[in-house]
Amino acid sequence: MQITVIRHLPTEWNKKTWLQGRQDIALSQVSKELSKGIEDNRKVLENLAPFDLVLASTLQRTHQTANLYGYKYEIEGLLDELDFGPFEGVPKQKLIDKFGKVWFENPRELVLGESIKNLQKRIELFLDKYQKYKNILAFGHGSWIRAMISYADNGDINQMNKIEVVNNACITLSIET
Repeated sequence: MQITVIRHLPTEWNKKTWLQGRQDIALSQVSKELSKGIEDNRKVLENLAPFDLVLASTLQRTHQTANLYGYKYEIEGLLDELDFGPFEGVPKQKLIDKFGKVWFENPRELVLGESIKNLQKRIELFLDKYQKYKNILAFGHGSWIRAMISYADNGDINQMNKIEVVNNACITLSIET
């Protein structure tokens, strides 16, 4: 399976480095620089097309991003961002300060609003559910995408917090299912 994932465009909370998680935050105004990034990514997507399936999470920031890219999509809850629980709406640094080494070295041991183990289970359910598709485009979220990259590279998501995925990143993964 080939899956191309695009992290949603920035929100005001992204600009403040606040964790959004399951909060349904709208996108910020799209700058000229982001518009150019969308155009650059569209060229990449044209070379990867056609897609068997285009998906977006249940959260409006992924819908808005897919719309700006010009794609019709199906909604898939397995793509939803990690539930950060009490850390939603606060700077990411507060989570790092509290959990430090565990956040980076063994995040599967953490339970926030959702356990990180459950995030891995959602990745595995996603791969199982869509294994018959050869080429998928998905509009998603930072933690989910980092977890998918770690899973594809390592067979688990424990390396996810050592990976950076910026807003509007377009990443293509080949995954054995």
